[in-house]
Amino acid sequence: MSRFKIAIVGAGPAGYFSAQALQNSETEDLSFAIDMIERLPTPWGLVRSGVAPDHPKIKTVSKVFEKIATHPNFRLFGNCELGTDFTIEDLTTRYDAVIMCTGSSLGKKLGIPGEDLAGSISAADFVPWYNGHPDYVNVHVDLNGTVAVVIGAGNVAMDCGRILALNPNELDTTDTADHALTKLHASHIRQVYITGRRGPEHAAFTAPELRDLPKLEHTDVTIDAEVIKGALARAEATGEIEKDVRNNLEAMRIIAELEPENRGRALELRFLSTPKEIKGTDRVEEIVFGINRIEDDKVVDTGETYSIKCDLVISAIGYEAIPIEGVKFVKGRIENEEGRVIGTNLYTVGWAKRGPSGVIGTNKSDASDVVKLVVEDLTQPKSTGDITELIKPSHVVVDQPYWERINAAEIAAGEPHEKPRKKAVFIEELLKMGQSL
Repeated sequence: MSRFKIAIVGAGPAGYFSAQALQNSETEDLSFAIDMIERLPTPWGLVRSGVAPDHPKIKTVSKVFEKIATHPNFRLFGNCELGTDFTIEDLTTRYDAVIMCTGSSLGKKLGIPGEDLAGSISAADFVPWYNGHPDYVNVHVDLNGTVAVVIGAGNVAMDCGRILALNPNELDTTDTADHALTKLHASHIRQVYITGRRGPEHAAFTAPELRDLPKLEHTDVTIDAEVIKGALARAEATGEIEKDVRNNLEAMRIIAELEPENRGRALELRFLSTPKEIKGTDRVEEIVFGINRIEDDKVVDTGETYSIKCDLVISAIGYEAIPIEGVKFVKGRIENEEGRVIGTNLYTVGWAKRGPSGVIGTNKSDASDVVKLVVEDLTQPKSTGDITELIKPSHVVVDQPYWERINAAEIAAGEPHEKPRKKAVFIEELLKMGQSL
């Protein structure tokens, strides 16, 4: 039997689905020893630090991850950082293949005047802030104003807008980080706009996200009905409407027909709006938008503008990967051909490979496709060691049992508060929680 050593860097959905694909590829003649390496003491990536806390069903995929981790050929190495504790070369010379699942965590810039004013932040900072990611605990989120504008027309923008617009009481029984929940309860934000550059038919929201908006108990959600009618007409004029587009437009039509109930909080979706400039003396005071129209399915600037007086601007227009020494990046992604990093035994899956697209489940098919390439390329085992040779004896490594103790402690801490868990947000606290008694 041929047994190959595979390192997976990154313990998010792309990493776990890569491990699962490897496990599913095992035969009587082929097996794998899988080492998953994660910078944080906590695995699960965006399932822990990206999925909105008021959408707990999405987080149940973590049960799949835990099952993958029970495979006898799987080892977790948490609290081990690429670039600090070891290099890419250290891994590629010791493993038969290295699969990079390092994601994308830098928010793309708007590239407009005023973007760096206080009160203008990226969703790449805001989302992990309210989700308790250790790197973002101290992000300054000023919620003293009354109006917030979110720029973007995808699910990340939707999450940001919804978290700002809902009554924070709706988050009390979620795993929202304590520091964020305290600040959201004190928030003065009462009007939130989510703005997209293109038309409703082009929005990257998913229908379930849109269908959840009318369920907000304390927030009026509005969309201009005429804008939705125009989008439907344009979509129908092109022939058969794609299923996802039709579902989105139907969900938006239902929202557009709702009568506001003056609940004291409001969330409005606006389209055909391109941010031109953020104005303010020392901080955000106003944002100027160009008004667009659709011609032949293309966005055209009309030359007209409008502005919104606001106190907070959150940009949610995409992500780029953080550069890694020894790996070539192009346009915010690891340079690759269908997941192969040509000329090496490196591969990549997930956002690091394709950019920030798709939902969590997208990574499953992505991982399956890339692992097929890995298996095709493997000939004879050549590995000469593993990560245990690279980590100093004094370094605290979070293996699977250690993580399970952290996980159990967080869940236990949440139970008295009717929360699924109470997240620890500092590395030292997490490591202490998981120490053996």
